[in-house]
Amino acid sequence: MAIHKTEAIVIQKRPFRETSLIVDFYTRGFGKMSGLLKGIRTDLKKFASTVEPFSFNEIIFYEKRTSSLHLVSQADSLNNFDPIRQSISKISAASLMMDLLSAVMPAEDKNEEVFDFTLMCLKELAVTNSPEKIMTIYKIKMLALSGFKPHFDSCISCGDRIMGQSKFSLTLGGLLCPNCFAKDFSGRSIFRGTVASILHIERNDFRNNLSLGMNPDIKKELEIILNAFINFHLERELKSQRVINKLAVPV
Repeated sequence: MAIHKTEAIVIQKRPFRETSLIVDFYTRGFGKMSGLLKGIRTDLKKFASTVEPFSFNEIIFYEKRTSSLHLVSQADSLNNFDPIRQSISKISAASLMMDLLSAVMPAEDKNEEVFDFTLMCLKELAVTNSPEKIMTIYKIKMLALSGFKPHFDSCISCGDRIMGQSKFSLTLGGLLCPNCFAKDFSGRSIFRGTVASILHIERNDFRNNLSLGMNPDIKKELEIILNAFINFHLERELKSQRVINKLAVPV
């Protein structure tokens, strides 16, 4: 078995038998992967990390060629993001980030841009007073980076540039110009400011996006459209989003 060392963000963990854990990681060097940590539940000193969800670690693992479950021999905590864990809204945002990351990224497909962006968002989430903005930026950027993004550059039907009124078609996955409204009678009108916000976030870096201002109507519409688009294309609602909705936490 080949042995590897890599930085890793914990997506989720679950018990395995009486003493061990199975942990899903998103790693810098290997993308999304699952690892078995033997004995961690009974011998807490065996690992330097408790591999909590959305924590940042350095792991050493033995790669199994015949299985997607690899053996993790060492996990050292680099950042547990304790400030996030002191706020319900921040925990909700981080949990949703991990759910979306897991849902849209294929297993063992390396993508350092996704890794670095996720880590950057977690670091900002730890210090921000606006977790809902981080979550909105994360959703839009992750849809773009994973290839799932809705089409907002032009009319998805005819390709014409849209200068004025438009509607968003969930089934077609993008905007419709007035000449193409009949392509989807269930399309919903969308604010020009909402379209501009999405395009701005897609085209700019993280720091630039943090300064983007959005009024309450645009924030609400962004949440509705992004959640509907994610649910439609994943064919399910993210578990963390259901929890957020029930708790009425504004993320």
